Amino acid sequence: MNDMTPLAKLTVKDWESDQEVRWCPGCGDYAILKAVQRTMVDLGSDPAKTVFVSGIGCSSRFPYYMASYGFHTIHGRAPAFATGIKLANPELDVWLVTGDGDGMSIGGNHTMHVIRRNLNCQIMLFNNEIYGLTKGQYSPTSRVGTNSPTSPLGSVDRPASPCAFALGAGGRFVARGFDVSKELSGVLKAAHAHQGAAFVEIFQNCIVYNKDRFEEFAVAKGAEASQLWLQNGQPMLFDKNTKGIALDTEKLVLKVVDVVDGNWQAAGVIVHDVTNRSVAHMLVELPFGLFPMALGVIYDDPQPSFEVALLGQDAKAREGKSANLAKLLAKGQTWTVAPEDQGPLSGV
Repeated sequence: MNDMTPLAKLTVKDWESDQEVRWCPGCGDYAILKAVQRTMVDLGSDPAKTVFVSGIGCSSRFPYYMASYGFHTIHGRAPAFATGIKLANPELDVWLVTGDGDGMSIGGNHTMHVIRRNLNCQIMLFNNEIYGLTKGQYSPTSRVGTNSPTSPLGSVDRPASPCAFALGAGGRFVARGFDVSKELSGVLKAAHAHQGAAFVEIFQNCIVYNKDRFEEFAVAKGAEASQLWLQNGQPMLFDKNTKGIALDTEKLVLKVVDVVDGNWQAAGVIVHDVTNRSVAHMLVELPFGLFPMALGVIYDDPQPSFEVALLGQDAKAREGKSANLAKLLAKGQTWTVAPEDQGPLSGV
């Protein structure tokens, strides 16, 4: 780990490692990397207490480029490593970096359990809807009809929704952003503030194998009409506040309504409540095109984290007891093996 200047003087440069960043030119991962580095500065994070843990894939090169501690682990197993790290040292700030292939396919089981257990960490899932590192095969999040080396006639698989998966696994914090968004850092700060497993899906442009897949909503400028940026306590408005999201009380589904003269109340636009799990499920399942893409913090309702509960349980079990390995080994019935007597001896 590099020598660091005092925390009060840290800049983005201080979070940049000495490793050459090796992603394809134009890859959305560059923008995510910069957003994370800016976030670390804004949070006043300590590199000596920060760990980035990744699996396998383009996104999983991330720990090399952060001037902090990091683990580049094995395919899909970053959550298991992160859990061990957090239990061994709960003071560490643990960030998981994964992709739609790494985290939703071979690592789906591990991703589910780190969310279910509610380990206090931030999970960033870069979703480019393709396997980039292994040359463009379709991934669990690829859309029906995706042409790739493993689906030359077009994928027939129904794609997985990472945010719906996270909610279904019992996630207490679910959010979305995209690589070049100026709002991404704010989403990451909200994830960091959450005590528990904070899941953030980040749409990321794969310039080589899935170029401009998200251009209808995930570009720096010009797609605001297709973006529903959610803010707690604020009405769900989009397209320059001329449209909004309302609840169809008969069908119990969300619908798009027009907002006339800014009167969103008259249009029935609902106010975003990050603790409303039912509405969160609706938001992550909205079909894009008929609806804008729901972005920002979709759900945030914390519960005690895994390591707090587990370590607290262990501490309570140790109350009034002293560690004595010899006594533990001699507990119960034991045997002494000797040439003159190899029978069982009780109480030794």
